[in-house]
Amino acid sequence: MIVRLSADTRRLPTIINEDSITRRRVNKLIWLLSLLSGLFVLWVLWRYGMAAEALLRAPAWLLDFLGLLTGASLLTLSALWVVAGWQWTALQRDVHRPTMTVEQLYALSPRAFEHYVAELFERRGYTVEVRGRAGDLGVDLALTRRDGRRAIVQCKRYRHAIGPEIVRELFGTMVHERAAHGFLVTTAAISDAARSWAADKPITLIDGPTLAGLTDDLQVKAAEQARS
Repeated sequence: MIVRLSADTRRLPTIINEDSITRRRVNKLIWLLSLLSGLFVLWVLWRYGMAAEALLRAPAWLLDFLGLLTGASLLTLSALWVVAGWQWTALQRDVHRPTMTVEQLYALSPRAFEHYVAELFERRGYTVEVRGRAGDLGVDLALTRRDGRRAIVQCKRYRHAIGPEIVRELFGTMVHERAAHGFLVTTAAISDAARSWAADKPITLIDGPTLAGLTDDLQVKAAEQARS
């Protein structure tokens, strides 16, 4: 069974880096650079077109300053566009990377695994905060849906089966955090007792094979976005 991570569901993303490159961040950067580039073009048209004759009577130091400002702005914008292009290229390479098996997911470091799971949720429309450090109070990821409702995620990079005690711990953390939903994401199997305990609660359990299937499903969607 494939659990689909949808930000609109009633029940409440080499990308493995401490600060992963995400499509949303790159799109924001490109939007900001487009705006700044437009303003720069308007400045150049004004400086060397409409105001060129008037500025001939300006002091030499002012003309030098405006020239330095224009040159510095051009260099800065060029450098930022190079960075944006590099990040976009990295995302495109990521679209074609092979899907990860359960063993490959287990081989990730705990921190890298959290970021991998974070990207899965982020690409499904959630706003994600990675909190998995000392003192996180059992919350590895904090999610916010488009409607403002909050959810939490616990990432368990385990080999042995998940028992009901771990699901009870997640539920207790949900109550403490006042979260509307909880996700338990693991590389291991999930016992029948754990599934039974969570059946009537706002908890989604994602085991290793399901997680690997989600990464495969994500690759298909990413490839479709790249072609569109």
